[in-house]
Amino acid sequence: SMDYKVEELSPVTRKINITVPVEEVNAALAAGVALYRHRYEIKGFRRGKAPSSVVEGKYRSQIYPEATTDLVNYQINEALAGLGVMPLSRIDVDAKELVRDQEFNYSIVFEVAPDFALPDYEGLAVDVERAVVNEEEVQEVEKRILTNAATVKPIDIVRPAADGDIVVITFGAYKGDEVYEGIQAENFELSLGEKQALPEFEAMLKTLKTGEKGECEISFPEDFINPAMAGQTLTMRATLHSIKERILPELTDEVAKRAGGFESVEKMREAINKSYMQSREQLNKSLAQKKLLDQLLAKVDFPLPPSMVENRIDRLLADLEQKLDRQGKSLEALGKSIDELREGHRPQAEEAVRGEILLLAVAKKENLEVKPEEIDVALTQVARQHGQDLLSVKQYYEENNLIFPLKDRLLADKAIELIYACAAKTEVEPAAADKKEDAPAKAKKPRAKKAEARM
Repeated sequence: SMDYKVEELSPVTRKINITVPVEEVNAALAAGVALYRHRYEIKGFRRGKAPSSVVEGKYRSQIYPEATTDLVNYQINEALAGLGVMPLSRIDVDAKELVRDQEFNYSIVFEVAPDFALPDYEGLAVDVERAVVNEEEVQEVEKRILTNAATVKPIDIVRPAADGDIVVITFGAYKGDEVYEGIQAENFELSLGEKQALPEFEAMLKTLKTGEKGECEISFPEDFINPAMAGQTLTMRATLHSIKERILPELTDEVAKRAGGFESVEKMREAINKSYMQSREQLNKSLAQKKLLDQLLAKVDFPLPPSMVENRIDRLLADLEQKLDRQGKSLEALGKSIDELREGHRPQAEEAVRGEILLLAVAKKENLEVKPEEIDVALTQVARQHGQDLLSVKQYYEENNLIFPLKDRLLADKAIELIYACAAKTEVEPAAADKKEDAPAKAKKPRAKKAEARM
């Protein structure tokens, strides 16, 4: 059978040199020939009866690479199982093709988790903030529900438009006397005071009464959402046709039913409260888990597998690209080279990898496992996030070797849950004046933690 030697290229990189004896090389090639003899009919012979030399002569260019790949894949799994090592990154294979009657030598290189003494992670002390919801936050959501249920009617009195109004306008962007890049619209409805247009344009509209025309010059920012206008200075001209005001209804059970399908105002408030509470609790738990992980990381020091860090940087940049894409911008708009962007994200990537390696060590010690159906649940979340079907997402993950990193992240999640469950938790009052940023932007059900996967 094969013979293998392990080299430690670095504390986190292993190289395995594998030697395959002649008889095993010949057996692998013979198996490949036999497969092709039965798979194809060869002129002049009944199926499966052609001599080996004829089959090999006809299909050599397929048989040899396939036999090599099959043998290498089989042996890699055998060697890894025998050594009890788990690659943390893809395996790089350096192999030529099998040659009949010759011993076959090849090597594989991959990264492994660094070796370190795991600190005691049971019963760590941590403060957890009590989840609270502010009355103003609930009112904010109620106001949004009322605004959505408002009736709109044109105003009779002659007055300039104001925030909260809807103005019906015909407008165009001009360079000289020409409409620029076809940017114009007729009878366009714009809600003032909701940041739907640039402040300078809204300010100009607020000086107009029904039937009046106005114009203003606007220098569009370099990162403006519409690339045609970015960095341009244009004259915006508008005619205000009518002003409509929103008339907010009283908050009644009927409105609660119509606007959100709640049976009463009370039930609506309960739902809003519950939604805020759940996302607050989830957020406070995540913050406490981060503190626990930081406590543990302060007690260890180990080298990081380089490609794990590079992969994490790839993911952070993919996230950033998606975020910018939603705003109609591109990575180029940031005015930095890809190398600068990568270096800028390196510290964050290193911290994430350090945490994951520590948590994977806990998972290993606790024999935690991720079942295939748990992977499917995570992939379903990814599919939903990207508006794609599960099958194509799964295929994408398998083809790009992303299933292993996903599994590792799910294992790390389980490990931090375990550390949190056995921590000595002290409930503390929320930090000074509840910070507004924590509030969910919309009173929707808080999403489960994203399965951080990137398409």
